[in-house]
Amino acid sequence: MFGFWKTWKALEARGIMGINRRNADYVLKYNKRSLYPIVDDKIITKERAIAAGIHVPELYGVISTEKEIDNLHDIIGGRNDFVIKPAQGAGGDGIIVVADRFEGRYRTVSGKIISHEEIEHHISSILTGLYSLGGHRDRALIEYRVTPDQIFKSISYEGVPDIRIIVLMGYPVMAMLRLPTRQSGGKANLHQGAIGVGVDLATGLTLRGTWLNNIITKHPDTTNAVDGVQLPYWDGFMKLASGCYELCGLGYIGVDMVLDQEKGPLILELNARPGLNIQIANDCGLTLRTHAVEARIEELKARGVVETVQERVEFVQEMFGHIPAVEG
Repeated sequence: MFGFWKTWKALEARGIMGINRRNADYVLKYNKRSLYPIVDDKIITKERAIAAGIHVPELYGVISTEKEIDNLHDIIGGRNDFVIKPAQGAGGDGIIVVADRFEGRYRTVSGKIISHEEIEHHISSILTGLYSLGGHRDRALIEYRVTPDQIFKSISYEGVPDIRIIVLMGYPVMAMLRLPTRQSGGKANLHQGAIGVGVDLATGLTLRGTWLNNIITKHPDTTNAVDGVQLPYWDGFMKLASGCYELCGLGYIGVDMVLDQEKGPLILELNARPGLNIQIANDCGLTLRTHAVEARIEELKARGVVETVQERVEFVQEMFGHIPAVEG
């Protein structure tokens, strides 16, 4: 017991945030319960983002009742690829990604062939709440399938890599690139076997990776290095994440974004209870950074100053960046 306590005190000294501190000092303190539906329901998040002029994957249609499942043919239309997901799902569960059609059926991104009837049955399961937070009745949304930018081709297995940025009161404090693997079934979900790679806030350069709680430098499927990769549009991603504070009103969130080959940066969803594995990927504790941001906010409050998105991003890039940003 003493050894565990000693180890935990050492982690605390490095600013490692545990789940109890996250919940008590950040989630409960900064996130009003009344605002949770904005981030827990992907349809509401998407509608708010569109109204704010923020780019998201195009929504083809929503199915809310068993009767509306009959509309699926019309919603899909002649499209060969699309995504079906539960509006209130979590952890990537319940998502079907269709990549193509085959002999009157559909081929998923993993190569599995499924029928239209199987998709209808899956949507029915979504409506019952099988994949929703708390098991509540849900809605199914059908949307644009993101095509990952070519930058990820050598360091990802199938699926769509995404970028998670944790934001405190509009200040991005830590970033991670999540890379699908064969083990994760092409999903960018760390608990299912995806890779988490730290990202330098100042430059968008990838750092080291973590896979199944082990530190790695190469992707297990492609064997290519996951560190030292320059993510395009990095300042754009940072500003998108920062602006989500005004979008949803929640003070402590995880912003999940993707880089589409044609459409550029898109927001996928927001999370009011972002996980803590991002600290392993960055070899850095969240607490030191969140305390620095809270001190900054208090200082500005005393002066009657509220920073813009641009100013917030510049502050964290200068404060937390591993590598000085290159000018020009």
